[in-house]
Amino acid sequence: MPDSVATPARPSLSRMADVIRVLSMDAVQKANSGHPGMPMGMADVATVLFSKVLKFDASRPDWPDRDRFVLSAGHGSMLLYSLLHLTGYRQATREALSRFRQLGSPTAGHPEYGHLDGVETTTGPLGQGLATAVGMAMAERHLAARFGSDLVDHRTWVIAGDGCLMEGISHEAISLAGRLKLDRLCVLWDDNEITIDGAVSLSESGDQLARFKAAGWAVRAIDGHDQRQILSAMKWAMRQTRPSLIACRTVIGKGAASMAGSHKTHGAALGEAEIAATREAMGWTHAPFDVPEDLARAWKAVGRRGAKHRKAWEARLKDSALRADFEQAMGGTVPKEAFAGLEAARASALEAGPAQATRVSSGQALEALFGAVPELVGGSADLTGSNNTFVKGTAIFDAPDYHGRYVNYGVREHAMAAAMNGMALHGGIIPYGGTFLVFADYSRPAIRLAALMGVRVIHVLTHDSIGLGEDGPTHQPVEHLASLRAIPNLNVLRPADLVETLECWQIALEAKGTPSVLALSRQKTPAVREQAGNGAGENLCRLGAYELRAASDEAKVTLFASGTEVAIAMAARERLEAEGIGTRVISVPSFELFAAQSPDYQAQVIGRGTVRIAIEAAVGMGWERFIGEDGAFVGMDGFGASAPFEDLFAHFGITAEAVVAAARARL
Repeated sequence: MPDSVATPARPSLSRMADVIRVLSMDAVQKANSGHPGMPMGMADVATVLFSKVLKFDASRPDWPDRDRFVLSAGHGSMLLYSLLHLTGYRQATREALSRFRQLGSPTAGHPEYGHLDGVETTTGPLGQGLATAVGMAMAERHLAARFGSDLVDHRTWVIAGDGCLMEGISHEAISLAGRLKLDRLCVLWDDNEITIDGAVSLSESGDQLARFKAAGWAVRAIDGHDQRQILSAMKWAMRQTRPSLIACRTVIGKGAASMAGSHKTHGAALGEAEIAATREAMGWTHAPFDVPEDLARAWKAVGRRGAKHRKAWEARLKDSALRADFEQAMGGTVPKEAFAGLEAARASALEAGPAQATRVSSGQALEALFGAVPELVGGSADLTGSNNTFVKGTAIFDAPDYHGRYVNYGVREHAMAAAMNGMALHGGIIPYGGTFLVFADYSRPAIRLAALMGVRVIHVLTHDSIGLGEDGPTHQPVEHLASLRAIPNLNVLRPADLVETLECWQIALEAKGTPSVLALSRQKTPAVREQAGNGAGENLCRLGAYELRAASDEAKVTLFASGTEVAIAMAARERLEAEGIGTRVISVPSFELFAAQSPDYQAQVIGRGTVRIAIEAAVGMGWERFIGEDGAFVGMDGFGASAPFEDLFAHFGITAEAVVAAARARL
């Protein structure tokens, strides 16, 4: 009889983890830039997670019911890139790894959403990945309640470092997750006792396990290099009825010949000599980026491990009575018929618009939309009544069933904004959340990431100027509109009345690749679109700026304004026209949308040969594009004060009289 052919032995998990270590140190060395320490230290944890626990199929990165993996410690990006390459994600090629941190490469210095399949979110600013993952876990629970566990039944896994847990956003995020009992969320803490400056003890003496436990998490500490302990802890986490923290005690730069455990491995290449010594110690004789066949085969099998689960899920989806609704939700496009209620409200407002605060108008927009767009999930950072973000009769999102569509975020603006990013990234939800415009300062890092990633998140930011009145300058935003307008790919929408507010909500919902800010007033403001009788059949706010009222004769003055100050411009026009001075009024709800119009349209709106004046109860930065060097700005040049809003507008000279005087002075 012929000799039987022996089956090749499957490589050990330790040897599979070594592949991650070598790829990481080689990529950082070739780029002469990067962070090898964390990938080398967490390679064992990541190997167990991907090979034994994580539900995914590398051939279908968009499988809706996959587990989400978030590398909150985004500086260790080579850990993720190595895993994607080894498990067979199509874009994560050998070439991509060899071009780590190079222009045009999908393997950016920190993971960037949309550049590489398998990167679930952009991370790098520490702590935000953890908070974004909380939103993903919230989305999973809500969609499971809506569609059932046959279609939605997955987990969210996070690798976070000491820096993530030091950042303030982590405190907000873990307390929110604990309160909501998000049992499908597990954080794997890289407890390596090292920061860039040296030992963690230089700057931290807290008990992280006690902190998480106090916030309502299940906690466990393990040896992060013992595969049995790692797997046991992950299985334990999957049995918990609350979110889990696994503290993985690791050695930064694990495997490095002489630098393992040193903070010097955090953010710099190991160097040729150290890498050569490390290869020798590992018995690694292969060229950079070459993976031996047995290890490559073992890792590719890991990438295929979830295919059978994915195919079974696809069969369930095909037979599900909820298939159409599920695919509609995950597709993210709001159907035209969903805006019918909004259009009806707009038509009514054009006939006879009320004088009311635009935050009230926003609440009316939500009432018209909420039933027609079941993907909308709202909330507020403890300002529900002030933000007008709650639609009457809406159930609260909470344990144990999570079917509700309104989240009580508490005073956690940063975590709220990041969690909304996570919901949007997860898919199936269109999140919106409210706070005061001045507190966009607390949300701004997450707003910026939403813009960078191109995800649809709607920020309902009320009390948008000195018009909020007596709360005074701590609460009165003056620089915030300009600072938010400076963020690329962010639509800042400041509507003037009910009609414009309804239009801006439609714009925000239709902008699948852009987050939006709705800047809304506390104080009442007159209707202006119905006064002008302009644009009954068209969403004029989509243009960014448009002529609200033409001059009755040859135009001598053009007034530009946004929000509640459009009414001031209309009042000033009436006085100027009474004096025989032809005056146009341009409503400017969005700088960004106006900038996207054709040069001819922009020139037509701005006009030539007239005195140009802009009016906004904020600093004037940015208005130069409308008024040029010779125009006038009527607005703020400092902080506000505490008084009734009528007194404040008079005190700071943001009045129709001031506009008329500025026009006369320039004619």
